[in-house]
Amino acid sequence: MSVISEYGQLLIVLACIFGFLMAWGVGANDVANAMGTSVGSKALTIKQAIFIAMIFEFAGAYLAGGAVTGTIRKGIIDPVLLTDSPELLVYGMLSSLLAAGIWLAVASWRGWPVSTTHSIVGAIVGFAAVGIGVDAVQWSKVMSIVSSWVVSPLISGIFAYLIFKSVSRLILNTDDPFANAKRYVPIYMFFVGFMIAMVTLLKGLSHVGLSLTFLESAGLATVAGLLVMGLGAILLTRVKVDAAADKQFRFASVEKVFAILMIFTACAMAFAHGSNDVANAIGPLAAVVSVIANNGEILAKSALPGWILILGGAGIVIGLATYGYKVMGTIGKKITELTPSRGFAAEMAAATTVVIASGTGLPVSTTHTLVGAVLGVGLARGISALNLRVIGHIATSWVITLPAGAMLSILFFFIFKGIFG
Repeated sequence: MSVISEYGQLLIVLACIFGFLMAWGVGANDVANAMGTSVGSKALTIKQAIFIAMIFEFAGAYLAGGAVTGTIRKGIIDPVLLTDSPELLVYGMLSSLLAAGIWLAVASWRGWPVSTTHSIVGAIVGFAAVGIGVDAVQWSKVMSIVSSWVVSPLISGIFAYLIFKSVSRLILNTDDPFANAKRYVPIYMFFVGFMIAMVTLLKGLSHVGLSLTFLESAGLATVAGLLVMGLGAILLTRVKVDAAADKQFRFASVEKVFAILMIFTACAMAFAHGSNDVANAIGPLAAVVSVIANNGEILAKSALPGWILILGGAGIVIGLATYGYKVMGTIGKKITELTPSRGFAAEMAAATTVVIASGTGLPVSTTHTLVGAVLGVGLARGISALNLRVIGHIATSWVITLPAGAMLSILFFFIFKGIFG
């Protein structure tokens, strides 16, 4: 009697528990990234950010999280190599979920914004290299992921620097900042709507079988941008000059205009993130369920039943609500001081980078793009505006994410193999 037929139900239960832990880690760490700029700039309170994320992350995960997922995330190992011993894939996926979930819990406890993609990739590389063989790992894929450590923060940092410089020139450093804010912010709103729609269409809805070309996506995104611009213009008519607040801080009324813009970016980033990164938590879980349901047959793609998407979405929301405040604090307050105009520049730059990466096939991390964008906004005000000690801690946590996930995964792989094998 095979391990899969004998312990199938128990293995699925373990996969659900570890998958939920991983989803909790995605919420506590990655979602907190997406919301950190909105909270740090005081455009949203933590409660409002959690409420927005609960709705839009869950909607993104459930509506656009995907009908199918690759059995092995990012094509790091070839499932064909495991045809004769499918139980090794099951042990490997259990180990990867548990390892990545524990590492994300540690990173969230320390307030380090790390990449959930890199956590699960490191874990899969670890079990594959030791459990199957070093040759089983597609090292070129791993190297392209490692290269994204430098590429994604660099690109988003440059974009954030340029966007904030444009805000300074067109609005902040003018004779009438408030009037210019009302004039130019609707144009920025169009670009926010356009970019976020592109992120969603290219990285999110592609899972659902809605295979649009880049030009078709651009056309729909233009319509979305115009709708956001129109809605934003209506909301902006309600913002009035606050003379008393402007005496204390010259741009107080202007920042109120940008705070409205930040609400749009927060909702949209949460939806795009939920649709894209939920697969990090539930892809390995779906693989385990698929192998056991098919009596050990390994398919290149695993179906994603609705209940798995709900489990992933719930884990993400609970992770953000219970522990997301630590990473939110790091992104929003500790790297550099954020206002709504600076936070907008950072989120806009991160979204733009993700769109360009999707169009060119460049592997990027949401975390790395957003941290790079916050750095770019800080640099636009001078190096003294950055907390270099916090940046050093973040950079160190990025470097150790892959090996930490790999080592934990190897340990758990041999434990599961010993118990069941």
